[in-house]
Amino acid sequence: MGSSFRSEEMCLAQLFLQSGSAYDCISELGEAGLVEFRDLNPSVNCFQRKFVNEIKRCEEMERILGFLLREIKKADIPLPDRDVNPVAPLPKHVMATMEQLQRLEAELSEVTKNKEKLQKNLRELTEYTHMLRVTKNFVQRNSEHEPRQYEEFPFLEKDAALDYTSMQRMGAKLGFISGLIQRPKIEAFERMLWRVCKGYTILSYSEIDEYLEDPDTGEPTKSVVFLISYWGELIGQKVKKICDCYHCHLYPYPSSRDERTDVVEGLGTRIQDLHTVLLRTDDYLRQVLKKASESVYMWFIQVKKMKAIYYILNLCSLDVTNKCLIAEVWCPVGDLGAVRQALEEGSRKSGATLPSFVNRIPSNDTPPTLIKTNKFTSGFQNIVDAYGVGAYREVNPAPFTVITFPFLFAVMFGDLGHGIIMALFASWMVLYENNRKLKNTRNEIWNTFFEGRYIILLMGVFSIYTGLIYNDCFSKSLNLFGSGWSAKAMFEAHVWTDADLAANRFLILDPNITGVFKGPYPLGIDPIWNLATNRLTFLNSYKMKMSVILGIVHMSFGIVLSVCNHLHFRKKSNLYLVFLPELLFMWCLFGYLVFMVVYKWLAFSASESRAAPSILIHFINMFLMQGSTAPPLYPGQAGLQGFLLAVALLSVPVLLVGKPLYLYWLLNGGQGFRMYRGYERVRRGSEEELSLMRSHDMEEGSSHGDLSASREHKKDQINFADEFLHQAIHTIEYCLGCVSNTASYLRLWALSLAHAQLSEVLWRMVMRLGLRVDTSLGVLFLVPVFGLFAVLTVSILLVMEGLSAFLHALRLHWVEFQNKFYSGTGIKFSPFSFSLLPSSFDHDGFL
Repeated sequence: MGSSFRSEEMCLAQLFLQSGSAYDCISELGEAGLVEFRDLNPSVNCFQRKFVNEIKRCEEMERILGFLLREIKKADIPLPDRDVNPVAPLPKHVMATMEQLQRLEAELSEVTKNKEKLQKNLRELTEYTHMLRVTKNFVQRNSEHEPRQYEEFPFLEKDAALDYTSMQRMGAKLGFISGLIQRPKIEAFERMLWRVCKGYTILSYSEIDEYLEDPDTGEPTKSVVFLISYWGELIGQKVKKICDCYHCHLYPYPSSRDERTDVVEGLGTRIQDLHTVLLRTDDYLRQVLKKASESVYMWFIQVKKMKAIYYILNLCSLDVTNKCLIAEVWCPVGDLGAVRQALEEGSRKSGATLPSFVNRIPSNDTPPTLIKTNKFTSGFQNIVDAYGVGAYREVNPAPFTVITFPFLFAVMFGDLGHGIIMALFASWMVLYENNRKLKNTRNEIWNTFFEGRYIILLMGVFSIYTGLIYNDCFSKSLNLFGSGWSAKAMFEAHVWTDADLAANRFLILDPNITGVFKGPYPLGIDPIWNLATNRLTFLNSYKMKMSVILGIVHMSFGIVLSVCNHLHFRKKSNLYLVFLPELLFMWCLFGYLVFMVVYKWLAFSASESRAAPSILIHFINMFLMQGSTAPPLYPGQAGLQGFLLAVALLSVPVLLVGKPLYLYWLLNGGQGFRMYRGYERVRRGSEEELSLMRSHDMEEGSSHGDLSASREHKKDQINFADEFLHQAIHTIEYCLGCVSNTASYLRLWALSLAHAQLSEVLWRMVMRLGLRVDTSLGVLFLVPVFGLFAVLTVSILLVMEGLSAFLHALRLHWVEFQNKFYSGTGIKFSPFSFSLLPSSFDHDGFL
């Protein structure tokens, strides 16, 4: 638990990497994931660094891989398994990989372009075939029907004998334009022809039954074949411009029947040939893509690793001889041996004559925070880090959150049935946690549930426990051991009679009568309370007092944990000037409230319960410092309350000015002459005094500063006014927070009450209706009722109420618990590790 209780001890180290082996050493460090690199060239532009050309080469390979992946996806070729984890390729092999990718890209580009051209030709020939098939009867059909009202020469209607030869003798030239247009555009196209050409055209069109592919979008669309007859070249030019505006596909119209027949036969032959060529092209393209798909994931990982290595190399600086790269890294002290081993392995692989090595250096900078986790503790650590990354080497709340978080959640959510459902769901996720389909999904909501599967499992287990304590299972009580209350004794003592049963709807069990109350229920609340009319009053009193007790214990535990920080950072003065006043203020007031609650539970029996005084009245009178007409809770109560109140009030000025005055004395009054651990007083400015000052500074927590600084420099570092203001804010926040935070824990009672009442309402409004049907169709009616009950239980009580209880438990840990000892002002350790690189194509937008 040591590494989880406190962050790992870190150190700043220098890596001396030989130019020939730097790439391999960084690769080994990336595989190990042990160090965090610092940028030694912050003033150098990214485009002016040494390895910028290598990074551009990696980006070019990424572009080619993106093209390959899109083509593979377009061809619907499955990608291979992603279990491979190849090492970063050697620099001498990079150019070979680059050339291979470029050749593959050029080949695929050429084949793809040829395929697109063939498809375009096939599409045009198919459209031409449809156009000839549809328009072959246009002229004959037009001659059989009446001419349109906008025909070129209306006077031709008077002379039916006039034909094409007659119009030629009149000097008019008859022309035809045919093609295809999209179905939605045909009406606007017809109106435009009429308005522009003044009726000197004849438009005939017919819709094609088949769907044709749109060349722009690639989607199947409905098209219309049209044939335009016109007289005069000027009109023909206008018609062609209109066709271009509407993106019509124009095709030549045969002048005779024989020519049409020859063209149709030629088109059929060419279409058949194109189908054959396209089929072979598709086969060849699929073979190339299938071969590329076998290596594309390996190339993807290798390029990612190469790019990451060169990015790290750009963070390093060159020595004066330009033969060695120098890097600065943060590294856990316990992993320095592994770092040295990684550098030796990199030097061995590169065949360097001079080895690379690591050298630990002192630093005044605050190290990053590293807390090692596993799949069980990572979820709880993420809850803590969401509040703030812990300061370096301060106490980590995550190990305690493993227990307290699901427990406080269960106090608000306590239900045996709901807890079992939640635990079963989490157990299923835990059992199949290695399933790829569950891990590699793009649904963020599911990923959130899956990453927190162990949190959900513990929340479900603790909810089962609190459900047993509350004796609540889907709003019903379980009578496992038999109730400790008996109504038979009331009749035997002649307190109740048959007349009382007939005259009264509700009767009161008197525990003072022998045999009525046999003893407490072995586990949890007695099931008879589920039948009592004052059940809600009893549970409210029980859960409210329980919430206050849990809150005081939880906050006191947080205050006690601050001792670990004070001792570790060698701030012993904080034990007497911060920790002790805080603990006294908390326990002299609210700890005394807990004592009164427990004392009243133990001191008053059922026969004395009516004479028991009110705790709330006594607690209020304690602050008002006045007597009460109510009898005391115990002998000597007034004197003890006065003493506790005085101690609590006196702890406030100690907490307010104690630490600032101590620091002021330390810098002024206590610096010249003082005793330290039995040494005699020495003259100010002597070497021995300076040595004692350093030791005392280490003890008081200033070990991160410059221990050889002068006293005047330390005065500049510590401003008395700032310290006093900071301590005043802390005192006000703590004293007021003790009241507000204690009241905040009442949410445990409120949420538990709300969950129980919602569960009961859902049972009464849904399930009870199905169970009350006593006809033969009752079983059939119960099936949909149970389905509705299950859906509402999962959606409202498990999901919505569970999320509500989760958020409230989160707030209790962040605000009420962690602020007693946890600052959360650290910087998270971000190691250079290949395992943190994206391993999904979708993550980088390749697909």
